[in-house]
Amino acid sequence: MNNNLTMSLAILGGVVLAGVVAHGAWTSRKLARLQPKRAGLEPVSSDLDPSMADTIPAEADADTAPPPLPLPRKGGAKLDALVDAIATINVEHPLSGDMILAHLPATRRAGSKPVLVEGLRTDCGEWEFPQAGVTYSEIQAGVLLANRTGALNEIEYSEFVQKIQTMADALGGAVVFPDMLDVVAHAKELDSFACDHDAQLALRLYARGSAWSVGYVQQQAARHGFVPGALPGRLVLPSGEEGAPPVLTLQFDAQAAFADDPDESTLRELVLAFDVPQTAESQEPFKAWCAAGEALAMGLDATLADDNGNPFTPAAFASIEGELVRLYQSLAARDLAAGSAATRRLFS
Repeated sequence: MNNNLTMSLAILGGVVLAGVVAHGAWTSRKLARLQPKRAGLEPVSSDLDPSMADTIPAEADADTAPPPLPLPRKGGAKLDALVDAIATINVEHPLSGDMILAHLPATRRAGSKPVLVEGLRTDCGEWEFPQAGVTYSEIQAGVLLANRTGALNEIEYSEFVQKIQTMADALGGAVVFPDMLDVVAHAKELDSFACDHDAQLALRLYARGSAWSVGYVQQQAARHGFVPGALPGRLVLPSGEEGAPPVLTLQFDAQAAFADDPDESTLRELVLAFDVPQTAESQEPFKAWCAAGEALAMGLDATLADDNGNPFTPAAFASIEGELVRLYQSLAARDLAAGSAATRRLFS
C-alpha cells in the first residue's frame, strides 16, 4: 500500500468512500500448527499419616517449591496466516525462552515489514513471544505480507529467510520456509485488496472569528474526552479497549504545540479524523466522529468543512455512513474485520 492510497474522505453530499469495490474471492492457506506433546501426569502416593500433616512447618513447602512460571502473555502482535508468511522451526527437544531470546535477530524487521517470533509453551500450549524462564516445544517465525508501505517483495523476503535461518542454526533447529514465489504473489494480492479498502474519515474545523490558542483548544477538547497524544499537535479520544489505537484524533499544527506558552500560540484550523480499518465497528467510531465534530464546532465557534474549505451538509453524513457499512462488510468477508489484530497490522 502506497501512502498516497490512504484516502482522506471529503464530506460534502454525494461524496463517498473511495475504493470499496471488493476484489474476487480470496482464500488463505493457514499453516498447520502441531499440538504440544504433553507428558501424562501420574498421581503421587504418600505414606504420610494425614493426622501429622498440620505438624509440618509451612516454610518447608515454600523452600522446595519451584518459582512460578511467568503467565502467558496476552495482547500484543500475533502471527496470523491471513497476513503473515510463516516459517516453522523444528527442534529435537524443548528449548528455554532464555536460549531463544539470546539468538533472536538483532533487528526484527525485513525491509519495511515487521518480523515476529513465537514459541509454543510446554506448560499450557499457548503461542507467545518467548519469555525467560519458560520452556517451548515449537518455534515459528513470520513476516508481514503487506502494510501501508506496500507488499512484501523478494528482497525483503530473502532478508527474512536469512535472519531466521541464522537463528535456527544457532538453536540447532531445522527451518521450513514457504515458497518465495507463492509468498510474493500472496503479498501482492493482499496489498491490492488493502489498497481498495483503506480509508480514513477526516473533517476540518475552521475558526469563524478570532483564532484559538492551543490551550483553549486543549481545554475544549478535554471536555469531550480528548487527551494529549504521543505526538506533538495531536489530541486523541482513547479507546476503551486496552492497547487499542485511539478512536479519534484531533490534529493541529505541530509547531504550535512546541510553543513555551500554549496560550500564546494560535490556531485557525483543526483536523478531526479516524482510521477506519484500525477501529472496531463495535466502538461506533463514525457516531463518535460526527458527535465530536458537531460539539467541537459549537464550542470553538468553528465551521465544519472538507479539504477544500467547503461547508458540509448534514446529508453528507448519511451518504458516508452507507458507504462505510459496505466497507465494514467487505473487510469482515475476508476475515479482516475493522479493529481486529490482523487488520490493524495490515493497515499499519
